[in-house]
Amino acid sequence: METVGSTRALLKYECLLFDMDDTLYPMSAGLNYACRKNIEEFMSTYLNIEESQVPDMCLDLYREHGTTMAGLKALGYKFDDDAYHAFVHGTLPYIALKPDLVLRNLLLSMPQRKIIFTNADKAHAARVLNRLGLEDCFEGIICFETLNTHPVKEVETQNDGGRNNSSDESATRIICKPDLESFQAATAIANLDPNKTIFFDDNVRNIATAKTAGFHTVIVGRSSLVPGADHALSSIHNIREALPELWEDEGEHLEQIFFKQSAVETVVNA
Repeated sequence: METVGSTRALLKYECLLFDMDDTLYPMSAGLNYACRKNIEEFMSTYLNIEESQVPDMCLDLYREHGTTMAGLKALGYKFDDDAYHAFVHGTLPYIALKPDLVLRNLLLSMPQRKIIFTNADKAHAARVLNRLGLEDCFEGIICFETLNTHPVKEVETQNDGGRNNSSDESATRIICKPDLESFQAATAIANLDPNKTIFFDDNVRNIATAKTAGFHTVIVGRSSLVPGADHALSSIHNIREALPELWEDEGEHLEQIFFKQSAVETVVNA
């Protein structure tokens, strides 16, 4: 008898790996902007960074390290990860996110494994998916906690606006997209075959790294391709029109299974 697992093994694509924020819902929802303002407030209030320097510094660290948090840690600023996430996500306008029945039906109709891959923490991911009505559409979530489970060494610090003056990078380094290491970690964590996995993201740098890591790639929120992207979706809702093979594969392989079973039955009956 064929099982779900063996059916998936026959598919051209076995897994669909989705970024979450600004990918499963549009940037116009406003969470991105609100999150950035909260990060800036955290930097000035809790890390004593000069307020006039915060906006540019926030953006520069994001561009260089993938997240502002990763950049702050790399510079030696010391703060509690959970407290940071609670502050920057605590007052986000989650109310702007509504149940997305169209996307839910699309996801549930796909035969492939479906996994979230986000730089955010698990609490934020759970809240977003719950608001969208998609919490049961994914096999699992690869998030900040999943990627950063390595032990942190204790290092000496000086009271310099929360800054850690140690050069021990192993104590503060954060693994996150678009680092190639984050995609390698996701591959190992979820037991993925990049050649049979499609990665969906709204971030150009993440798409480029995913392609380097061997994934098939889809840029979301754009109507034209970017470096490293195999497909472009102006909206995640267009996935069926852009990638009909995700559903065609299922029909073709179910047909193969049917004929395979029929052949076995014919031999047995003979």
